[in-house]
Amino acid sequence: MVFGGAKVLDISGEFQRIGKYLTDLLRLRKISRIFAVHFYAMTFKELNLNTSLLNALDELGFETPTTIQHKAFSVIMSGQDVCGIAQTGTGKTYAYLLPILRQLKFSKDRYPQVLILVPTRELVTQVVEASEKLNAYTSFQTLGVYGGVNMNPQVEAVKNGADIIVATPGRLYDLVLTGVLKLKNVKKLVIDEVDEMLNLGFRPQLTKIMDVLPARRQNLLFSATITDEVDAIIEDYFNNPARVEAAPVGTPLENILQYNYKVPNFYTKVNLLEHLLANNAEMSKVLVFASTKALADELFETLAEKYEGQVGVIHSNKDQKYRFNVVKQFKEGTYRFIIATDVIARGIDIEGVSHVINFDTPDSPENYIHRIGRTGRAESKGIAITFTTKKELPLKAKIEELMNYEIPVLPISGEVEISKRLIEDEMPKIPVKNLPTAKLPKWEPGGAAFHEKKAKNKKVNRKISHADKMHAKYGKPKTRGAKKK
Repeated sequence: MVFGGAKVLDISGEFQRIGKYLTDLLRLRKISRIFAVHFYAMTFKELNLNTSLLNALDELGFETPTTIQHKAFSVIMSGQDVCGIAQTGTGKTYAYLLPILRQLKFSKDRYPQVLILVPTRELVTQVVEASEKLNAYTSFQTLGVYGGVNMNPQVEAVKNGADIIVATPGRLYDLVLTGVLKLKNVKKLVIDEVDEMLNLGFRPQLTKIMDVLPARRQNLLFSATITDEVDAIIEDYFNNPARVEAAPVGTPLENILQYNYKVPNFYTKVNLLEHLLANNAEMSKVLVFASTKALADELFETLAEKYEGQVGVIHSNKDQKYRFNVVKQFKEGTYRFIIATDVIARGIDIEGVSHVINFDTPDSPENYIHRIGRTGRAESKGIAITFTTKKELPLKAKIEELMNYEIPVLPISGEVEISKRLIEDEMPKIPVKNLPTAKLPKWEPGGAAFHEKKAKNKKVNRKISHADKMHAKYGKPKTRGAKKK
């Protein structure tokens, strides 16, 4: 190459080759990193777990951590605040319990070192059970407290001491106010399903609890969805948290097949549900979701006679003993299906749920994710079916927009009767015409009476004294005699 009359070495080709080499190298590193994350199956034995936890996991039959458990373990072990985003059924509970129990130290003080806050009583019970299973070979004690029951037994249990407290915010704050529960030793705070806590109105208790906790602590938050309110909590109380995601929010679970039926009304939905149950033997453990407690009760009453001994209903208006009994019978297989509301969706963790049926389309996409996450757990397959009326189509569109996935629509079998019977909420509303308000004549004060009053009406009430009464009766004043001195 000649430049200005002088020969110059042409190295442009070398630069091109070097650039291509670097590009290929970066691409190779990226591919290898993806391969390591998605194809390398790490076992629990390769995590920094002690013998006690490994023995407990072996007894439970767990060998490989889920994505959220793998990703969260080292971050939590580092002591950094964590915001974990994982869909229901991905192993969130063990994701925070394993590193916490790995770092937990024996203390002579019987005050709790770990505080786990959850939104529902059912979730308290499940987290306590999970902790006790992992602590099978240790002396650490876990205590669960929740509202809706007598507080006195819980007060006595707190006095005996515990290393880990699992609680609903309301009952925990009540125990703190009594003075029996001391939080001065808490080193780790876990807030599970914080978005649901805020929906249930627990924000005041939640903020007051965090205000009385020791300033030096590790904060862990796990949820399937992160709302603006949740972001505000993180901003106010967390210290530069690491964000750990098992999957982007709204991603449909790969293990769950989703289907949709377009159904005109409530009783046609009932007919379709009965048809599916009658013609699908694989529907062995079915969770049916209703939007309200009233609708759940109405559906239960409609089906109870035909499916006597096979169906139960559970929502927040049922007492604790009844709710636990329904869940117990569903777990044991006595009930083929149960009817539940969205609040309970956060607290039911039952293995082997074959199908989730959304009897009505949930009013928020996040609730849809929580509902269908009750099936397809622990790498097993599951099926989610949603019934949608014409009025509910916009709700379905929002769900599909969040997931970036169009739910396939199936035709209704000709064997299903399309009912014309409507419930009260489906009755057409008759518009009431706004009639003009009748104008009353202007009031004017009247004039004098047009005739003289009768003599009896001219009497004027006058108070009659005792002396006058005595005089009228005896003809002379009647005295009571002189006072005795």
